[in-house]
Amino acid sequence: MANTSSRTLRLLSLLQTHRYWPGTELADRLDVSVRTLRRDVDRLRELGYPVEAHRGVDGGYQLAPGAALPPLVVDDEEAVALAVGLQAAAHGAVAGIQESSIRAFTKVVQVMPARLRRRVDALRAMTVPGFWGDGGGPTVEAATLTTVAQSCRDTERLRFGYTARDGQRTERHVEPYRLVSLGRRWYLVGYDLTRHDWRSFRLDRLHDPRGTGARFHPRQLPAEDAAAFVRAGIENLPAPYRVEVLVRAPQATVEERLARWATVEYVDEHRCRMVMTTDTLDWPVMALGSLGAEFEVLSPPELVDQLREWSDRFRRATATGPAGRRDGDGRTSDPAS
Repeated sequence: MANTSSRTLRLLSLLQTHRYWPGTELADRLDVSVRTLRRDVDRLRELGYPVEAHRGVDGGYQLAPGAALPPLVVDDEEAVALAVGLQAAAHGAVAGIQESSIRAFTKVVQVMPARLRRRVDALRAMTVPGFWGDGGGPTVEAATLTTVAQSCRDTERLRFGYTARDGQRTERHVEPYRLVSLGRRWYLVGYDLTRHDWRSFRLDRLHDPRGTGARFHPRQLPAEDAAAFVRAGIENLPAPYRVEVLVRAPQATVEERLARWATVEYVDEHRCRMVMTTDTLDWPVMALGSLGAEFEVLSPPELVDQLREWSDRFRRATATGPAGRRDGDGRTSDPAS
């Protein structure tokens, strides 16, 4: 049996990993009697941790929200993961948490032992962000992310509205399994109780997630892991557009900017062919605009329409400026006249 101080820290760590622990299970994990567990819980309360007790046959304990955030107990691996995760969040796809992530990252690294700080610095120096600029993908509200994450952690059934790729809105009842961060998109993997099958859901298309209070026993995922399940689903999605563009720029120049998202084929010293499959034409328009080179659309015709729409929008945006509005013949109208 561990000494009292280390056992108390272990108890605190366990209470922080789940919303609720049955008393007998918690005692077994600590290798103590239920009576000793009660004394350890009382010790945590004396230290200011709001531990709630639930009596009865299924009685147990949970760490309730307090007036202030109590100190967290994490091991070395968790501390490194926490620091790296905060750093990624500062540049990631979760809306509204960039500044708070930077502040939290600074505090965590400041109190780390030197050996852990070196590991975090190495990861930070050798990691390349896998997204393009600020427009590389949709954002997810932090409240949505935390609500779904807590339901995954607590094996609590979840209800939410979901907008499919075709724009159809449906209500879903799901047993959430895992969250997956892939590129700049977040996915929820779970068992859809309405369709009686496993599904992955993009979190930026998910609305008003709410826990039902109903617990469930996790099912066996039909894949190696949640990330593999999401990747398989993405690969099986039909890509409605095959974009082919002749770019008047050297192959090396275009590859430097777009090789991650497109195939660039050599035509001659001054031209290349860019090929891309995509489910939206907005992305090729942005990519081509970033090249700063002349180009000719070979296919599909819808891309020409998309470029024309963007061009009209930009033309309208530049028609009004500090000097006044330009008329259709290019003359500037003085607002004061």
